[in-house]
Amino acid sequence: MQPALPEPIRARYEELQHAIRARLAEFAAVSAGEYFYELCYCLLTPQSSARNVEKTIALLKEKDFFNTPFDAAPILRRKEHYVRFHLTKAKRLLKAREQFSKIEEELRFDTTPEKKREWLVANVDGMSLKEASHFLRNIGCRELAILDRHIITHLVHCGILRKRPKTLTPKRYVRIEKKFRQFSVKIGIPMDELDLLFWSNETGIILK
Repeated sequence: MQPALPEPIRARYEELQHAIRARLAEFAAVSAGEYFYELCYCLLTPQSSARNVEKTIALLKEKDFFNTPFDAAPILRRKEHYVRFHLTKAKRLLKAREQFSKIEEELRFDTTPEKKREWLVANVDGMSLKEASHFLRNIGCRELAILDRHIITHLVHCGILRKRPKTLTPKRYVRIEKKFRQFSVKIGIPMDELDLLFWSNETGIILK
């Protein structure tokens, strides 16, 4: 089967195209002062509800976590917006705050998104290729795939992958990302737009 975008999804793209592009423009317009909390967001989202994480980030901002770091575990484990693995993730937030000046410095360098991602994965605790791609996308970097289970499922439905991989090693991640990028070029829809399109198909909204 030749890879193709199913007609119902293409129709949804036509419907949401302007909203998707507006969302990507919002990411590009995020101020440097918000980068730290975008990083926190992406460190907290694995295996947790995006909505719960958004509520948690709002509380961290309210309590000025950036300027007065503290153990965030009690906030992360609140029942009304529980974030899984709160103890581990709270430690990661503190580590990220300690090294954030170095992270900022790396982000300012005139390097490719791939190089920035590589550095984040190697140096920031809790950053896999997926989380690093997510963070960079949320601050305006383009053409990086955020390969979670929802996106992988859509890649199978589009015929880009024959089946879901049992594991997603770094080499396999990059290989799938390359196929995804080639597919996006072929059908004339940027990979970043396809990512938000696939997510909206799952959730009904255009998430960050």
